[in-house]
Amino acid sequence: MWHKLRMSSASSTAPATRTSLTAAEIAHWREHGWVAIPTFFNAGEVAVLQAELKALQEAGKLRNVVTEGDGTSYSTTCFNLQICPVGTHSRPIRALAYAAKVRSAITGLLGDTAIQHLDQIFLKPARHGAGTNWHTDNAYFASSVVEAGTGMWIALHDATRANGTMRILPGSHRQELAHRRDGGSDHHITCADAIDETKAHYVELPAGGVLFFNYGVAHATGANTTERERAGLALHFIQQAHLVGDHFFATPANAWQRRIGADSDGGKAVHGEDLRGVWEGLAG
Repeated sequence: MWHKLRMSSASSTAPATRTSLTAAEIAHWREHGWVAIPTFFNAGEVAVLQAELKALQEAGKLRNVVTEGDGTSYSTTCFNLQICPVGTHSRPIRALAYAAKVRSAITGLLGDTAIQHLDQIFLKPARHGAGTNWHTDNAYFASSVVEAGTGMWIALHDATRANGTMRILPGSHRQELAHRRDGGSDHHITCADAIDETKAHYVELPAGGVLFFNYGVAHATGANTTERERAGLALHFIQQAHLVGDHFFATPANAWQRRIGADSDGGKAVHGEDLRGVWEGLAG
């Protein structure tokens, strides 16, 4: 039987305006592999992200990755729209990793050497949105230490069970989960065969809420059959660049130049400008 996620006490007592993660939230992530923060971004910040999503849609940057079960024939009835990487197309999203509260949260989880190495958006259109099957990020990134990496999944719209929000398998980062090719996607792999869905949890979040989960935690999203689209933005961070392959970096540059900690240049070497403070200026 499915269980709706009950927020941990670490999350439920979170302040309305976030500047960082609390010690209790960091401890929850380290112990359980995940922590959900429903109030990480405020309404103004959500508006910026939603405007960027709309601009990317209008520019035709998102593509359908759903296939008819053979991994190659694209579906004309179900849609899971992806853009990866996304920061190369959006200055505000590029700047997000260098926002003070994001840097504080990520370095609190991973340490001061943390590097952002990838970002992406998945959008589930109204009525015909398909989910992303069960998988772990580490099945793609292949870090020797799953706790060395974290996904930061941001709800760009209210994310509910009805519209296919994120669901996770608590404790799965301590398991070996075999993956195979997912025939319902043009490039995904899945560990669905190894998942006991009775132990899975839905993570329902308002727009601007964030789920942090380490690279070994199995997760999936469901179909969106509601009347409104739903999207999530994921940023990916790792403790040390050598723990993932060079091809997992969104832009070509020496990996250390993508650090977000104390010795970061704010992305200047990678993006041509120091992005520290840019997000705060855009979001007001």
